[in-house]
Amino acid sequence: MVVLPLTVIGLDGMIRRKDLTTITAVYFGLLVGVFVTYVTLLALQPILPLSPNDPLHSWLPLVLGSVLCYLCTSLLIQTRDDFRFLIPYVEFARDVRGLRPNVLDSTAIVDGRIADLAEAGVFESRFVVPSFVLDELQAAAESNDRQQRTRGRRGLDVLARLRENDAVDIDVITPRQESHDELAMETRVVDLARELGGRVVTIDASAAKLAGVRSVPVINVNDVALALKPTFMPGDAVSVRLVKAGEEPDQGIGYLEDGTMVVVENGREQIGRTVRAHVTSTLQTSAGRLVFARPA
Repeated sequence: MVVLPLTVIGLDGMIRRKDLTTITAVYFGLLVGVFVTYVTLLALQPILPLSPNDPLHSWLPLVLGSVLCYLCTSLLIQTRDDFRFLIPYVEFARDVRGLRPNVLDSTAIVDGRIADLAEAGVFESRFVVPSFVLDELQAAAESNDRQQRTRGRRGLDVLARLRENDAVDIDVITPRQESHDELAMETRVVDLARELGGRVVTIDASAAKLAGVRSVPVINVNDVALALKPTFMPGDAVSVRLVKAGEEPDQGIGYLEDGTMVVVENGREQIGRTVRAHVTSTLQTSAGRLVFARPA
């Protein structure tokens, strides 16, 4: 009777991070260990007939139970992701509370717009930063290459900005499968998102396609930015500063605050000035939206 409480207390002190699968593995391990101890003692009775006064009669169940409970629990904790004995053909899944988490990759973090979207309240669920993504940003921030160093420091600054936002819940999570270290970065991010039942947040087109192939929800920040750009109808008025000449004669080109290119007819002479123009048509391309206008 003493074996079970002592084992529970010992394992509770050993396990720093407790989650659903670990706790389940501990209880199943103890249950299996107690059962195996009982069966073993029954099998040993004909072989080792012990009298009640024999010291071994008192110590054998305790020692045997402690060893078997420890071995069974240790085995189940180490192999908890591979066992499917709770419900046939259903693996242990990481406990996910609340809404679907947003798993960030390094491209979305370095881009920085995710912090603006979070501050605007677009995301209600928590953000998850994989530990290997954080390691990648840290390594880049300490790189001898200036471009990589700038990229890494920018990513760390964006994470610090997210943490400073009281309305944002952000966690750093380490994947369970060590074999993930051998896979490509986007594959590891997608695998973690699938494990958590979350969605991938990225600006990498290949990562977005991979998530789609694996039926993992994905948010492409570029698609979000494109969807948030204002729409223009013929006749709408815009004010734009012309910065360069266009390909056609007398054309002037300017850019709105969101980066939308505006081509103004007969605007070459107005380069360097802010002009007011009326939209004549728009064109959607793979690079973005083009707005054609003529001076008001």
